[in-house]
Amino acid sequence: MRLTELDLPGPRLIESTPAVDGRGSFYRAFCADSLAAAGVDFEVRQANVSTNSTAGTLRGIHFQRPPSAEGKIVRCIRGRLTDVLVDLRKGSPAFGRWTSVDLEEGDCRAVYVPPGFGHGFQTLVDDTHILYLMSDRYRPELSDGVRWNDPFLAVAWPLERPVLSEKDAGYPDIDPDGWSLWQA
Repeated sequence: MRLTELDLPGPRLIESTPAVDGRGSFYRAFCADSLAAAGVDFEVRQANVSTNSTAGTLRGIHFQRPPSAEGKIVRCIRGRLTDVLVDLRKGSPAFGRWTSVDLEEGDCRAVYVPPGFGHGFQTLVDDTHILYLMSDRYRPELSDGVRWNDPFLAVAWPLERPVLSEKDAGYPDIDPDGWSLWQA
């Protein structure tokens, strides 16, 4: 496994090299030792799968509040998507900045989303499935989000007219002056 820093402090692109033969391929999808060697402390507490029937489906921008702030490792296991990470750590030099990575089935890549970051994705094709490894359990009372098209964040989603849940469409915008979710 190779971990590469993205253009924000904290997130990493995780790439595995498959062993390929006549039967197919095999690759390491998770290795705590490789993550630790790259400075990422991650213990899997929960695994989730998101299935999305329609291209353009947008989920996010989600996070879980402290004391159960969660890190995620996100992998596309079917289809193709654009994964978006937003630095929500007040006091971070990158506060409010975002980055994105395209992931697709079979590319042997995943993204590490650290605690303190919002996360969302938009599917680029029909029938896209995403596997999440979570560093903490889901706590509905701490689950939260910011609006997908918050003008302060100005995320450039790849497809117009996203398919959204009512909940995702109703998240508030960030008030950059009053934001106090995490301290960097």
